[in-house]
Amino acid sequence: MIFCNPLFSQKLDPKGRDFFKPDHIIKSEITNKDYLIHMSFPKNYSIQDSISYPVLYVLDGKSTFGYFESSYIDFENIEDVILVGISHKENGITSKINRFNDYTAYSDTITDKRIEKKFNVEKGVIKTGGAVKFLECLKKEITPFIEKHYKTNSDRGISGHSLGGLFTAYCFLNSENHFTRFGINSPSFQLNEEVFLEPAINKFTNSKTWNIEPTKVFVSTGENESPMMVSNMIKFSLYLKKSNYENIEMNWKIYRNESHTSVIPFSLNGTLINLYGK
Repeated sequence: MIFCNPLFSQKLDPKGRDFFKPDHIIKSEITNKDYLIHMSFPKNYSIQDSISYPVLYVLDGKSTFGYFESSYIDFENIEDVILVGISHKENGITSKINRFNDYTAYSDTITDKRIEKKFNVEKGVIKTGGAVKFLECLKKEITPFIEKHYKTNSDRGISGHSLGGLFTAYCFLNSENHFTRFGINSPSFQLNEEVFLEPAINKFTNSKTWNIEPTKVFVSTGENESPMMVSNMIKFSLYLKKSNYENIEMNWKIYRNESHTSVIPFSLNGTLINLYGK
C-alpha cells in the first residue's frame, strides 16, 4: 500500500513543498516497513513541458536531505537530476534496527549479537541479511511510484553511506541494470567481508568481461575513518579499477582530514560530480 498525494492521473508538481517534511510515505508490502521520501528537483523542473530527468536515489534520506542544496552541491557543474532521499519512517533505535536489516546482504549472527549488545536490545532483535527484499522493494514499489508521479526517465542511480554504501555495492553487483550509476561511500565492507567483499574481488579478478549496461561508479571514504574501512574501500576500488571493464567508468577518492560523519556532504557532492558531471 502506498500513501501519497491523491493525484494519479497526472505528474505531480513539486511547488509549494515544505522542504523539511517528507514528500511521501511509502508502505512496503515486501519489507513490511514504512519509508519516507524526501525529494529535490532541478531548478527548471515543470509539469508544463515534456523534459524528463535522471534520478539519484539517496539512502538515509532523513539525515542527508539537508545536503540537497547549493551550499553543499555544485549544481552548476552537474546535469539536471532529481534527488530522492529514502529513509525509514521510524526514529531512534528502531531506525537503526531497520538499517541493519535492509542494508546488509547476508545474515551474520556474529554481527547480530554484537550490535544487540551495543544497542542494548533483546536477543533476536537485530536481523541482518534483508538486502534482497529491500532491493525488490526499490525495484517493484519505490522506483515505480516515483516514475509514475514525476518526470523521470529510465536513467537511475543509487548512493549510500556506511551501511548504505554496503547496500549500494550490493546493488552494483546484483541490481541487473535497474541502476546504472552507483555512489559507494564509506562502505561497511567489514560486516560482509568474507561473503561479499572477497567474492566481489574474485569476480573483478577472474571475470574479464561483464555484460551490463554502461555504468558509472564512484567509491569514496574519509581519511580519518577506521583503518579497516579505508583499507577495504581501497581494496574494492583498486581491483575494480584494475579489471578495466569496457562498459564501466569508475573513479574513487579518499577525502583528506574527514571522519565517518564529516565526509557525508563531500561524498554526496563527489558522487554527483562523478556520476552526473557536465
